[in-house]
Amino acid sequence: MLLALLGALAIGLSLGLLGSGGSILTVPVLHYLVGQPEKLAIGGSLLVVGLIASSAAIPYALHRQVDWRNVGWFGLPGMAGAWLGATLAHWVPGTVQLVSFALVMLVAAWRMLRGGALERADHDPHRMAVVAGGVGVGVLSGLVGIGGGFLIVPALVLLAGVPMASAVGTSLAVISLNAYTGFAKYLDVLEAQSLDLDWPVLLAIAGVGVVGSFAGHRLGRRLPQATLRKVFGVFLVLMGLFIAADAGPRLLR
Repeated sequence: MLLALLGALAIGLSLGLLGSGGSILTVPVLHYLVGQPEKLAIGGSLLVVGLIASSAAIPYALHRQVDWRNVGWFGLPGMAGAWLGATLAHWVPGTVQLVSFALVMLVAAWRMLRGGALERADHDPHRMAVVAGGVGVGVLSGLVGIGGGFLIVPALVLLAGVPMASAVGTSLAVISLNAYTGFAKYLDVLEAQSLDLDWPVLLAIAGVGVVGSFAGHRLGRRLPQATLRKVFGVFLVLMGLFIAADAGPRLLR
């Protein structure tokens, strides 16, 4: 359990620092460190991610670094997508979800390691593209149990024209909406498979993660974001390859 709580601290730190990344750690923490089966880990991760992300968004909101208009444009379609993704999870085997999760981790790592600063769009926001992006990220959230911040931040900057200073806080608000919606629907998936959530464990991990998110927000003002992204990207590569190596052979049986 100690390792799981340390993992929860890392989840919160990453969300507070980068507005993304931390949620992609939650499934491995619950599956490998706590020992929960795939579907239970994915369902529980949505609750943990929602609690940590909504808490991490508070400091940004207090500093007026949340673009609430684009939370609506991106987040509300994302909620519909998250509901759809969690519905699809009824028919997707847990091993397939885990392998898909590993692939998402590797894409996230590529996004983190690619480098280069995001430039705010100078044109009018492509509203339909923003809505489509929100739906796509939402489906991914509900299906594999992630917040999708590594996709939300660049989408907000490049498609919606949100300044980078506000993109992180806006991303956290959107992650919260997606995660809570996906979790609400995922309860049906768990009930259908007679799986019960371990509420004390989930709340303990979420609580430690919330503390980590506040610490991450404070550290984010002092540490270079480019270095943090590269370190986290390398970690995601290693973790993604580990999960793929572990779950891939089971998928081929």
